[in-house]
Amino acid sequence: MDIAFLTIAELNRLYDQRELSPVEVTRALLDRIGKLDHRLHSFIRLTEEVALAEAKAAESELLAGRRRGPMHGIPYALKDIVETAGIPTTGHSKLRQHHVPERDAEVTRRLKAGGGILIGKLATWEFALGGPSYDLPWPPARNPWDPDRLPGGSSSGAGAAVGAGFVPAAIGTDTGGSIRGPAALCGIAGIKPTYGRVSRRGVFPNTFTMDHIGPLTRSAEDIALMLQVIAGFDPEDSGSEDCPVPDYRAALDGNIRGLRLGLVENWHTSPGAHPDLAPAIDAAVEVLRGLGAAIEPVTLSSLRDYTDCKTTISIAELFAIHEHDLRTRPQDFGRILRNRVLPGALIRAEDYVQAQRWRSELAREQALVLKRVDAFITAGALNVADPADPNGPDRVSTSPSITMPFSVGGLPALCVPCGFSRAEGLPLSLQIAAAPFAEATVLRITHAYQQATDWHQRHPNLS
Repeated sequence: MDIAFLTIAELNRLYDQRELSPVEVTRALLDRIGKLDHRLHSFIRLTEEVALAEAKAAESELLAGRRRGPMHGIPYALKDIVETAGIPTTGHSKLRQHHVPERDAEVTRRLKAGGGILIGKLATWEFALGGPSYDLPWPPARNPWDPDRLPGGSSSGAGAAVGAGFVPAAIGTDTGGSIRGPAALCGIAGIKPTYGRVSRRGVFPNTFTMDHIGPLTRSAEDIALMLQVIAGFDPEDSGSEDCPVPDYRAALDGNIRGLRLGLVENWHTSPGAHPDLAPAIDAAVEVLRGLGAAIEPVTLSSLRDYTDCKTTISIAELFAIHEHDLRTRPQDFGRILRNRVLPGALIRAEDYVQAQRWRSELAREQALVLKRVDAFITAGALNVADPADPNGPDRVSTSPSITMPFSVGGLPALCVPCGFSRAEGLPLSLQIAAAPFAEATVLRITHAYQQATDWHQRHPNLS
């Protein structure tokens, strides 16, 4: 039994059968991190004492027959923009290097209440935007499939840690693809829920109108279990939606017969996409068709349109968030973040308003297509993981993004592995999105696909 790659669902079953204990699992994972994370830098900080104390408490409760829910006794880690009372939350930035919150973020509170075990705080891009940066107090995270490559961002440590078998689950954030990108490049599953589905309170903001919180795990089943714990209305978050939370695991019946899936082919066949990507998506489409789904091609606006709309909005909001520090402490920002945020000072009110109007038009475009299909399918990333090169090009600023369209629309979207590139041996990814608050549909499709394939059961060898 390899504890490193057990899923949340498997750990729950083994706890129930008393074949494993939370303390045993926690110690094994801490030991693995201690031996291997010097190659990946996925953690900024381990919380060993907290983890072992929470593991002992969870073990006692489970032995006494008191189960709090599906995360009880399950180790997890948090992107280091998610606040933790009494534990530094840095944003991977010199500006917050010694910031110790007094309160937990709402998502942290819910995981604690559910009996989860906090293993540590994870590397990110600076304030979830500036990266990969080599001029910060901590190095950028690396990809577990090839430590000379990057794991994507900005939930870089989350993707690397789950992919490497350091934790079965992590919390990331996603404004334009910051959960889905690392999930795609690290060969795991990651979901951006609907805007407002998971509370953002106590999480450093990136872009007020597009920030999302969500899980990264190895399977759709695990996402369903973790999302069940963290989803729900928070009256203290102005963007939170008071919408009932369904039983996500109940949707995982393996049956997608009769579902209509819209293939957004014009996105993943765009110039610059990896040559192995389109064949991998075609193969995934055939699996879904074989499971009984009806596939039809759909056309949405170009990735460039979606990316330009999102970027115009986000850099204006980013500048508003960081304006004071940019004026008083510009030297304390990493170069990449400073260069990405400063153009926000040049966005006029007219530009911002027109971009928001454009966003409404693009969201309406998606909504109209979703009247005739149950979900969209396309690629999760246009390419494989980039080399870790301090002098490499800034692709975030120059290349259109295949994850940003569903951020613009606020739709639930999930990335899941669907193959590996031939030359590099690196993960390729399928992306599935559905209507607002239809996370259950996304999970149902993903779970059916994973039941029919084994890509998610392949793991990197770090020894």
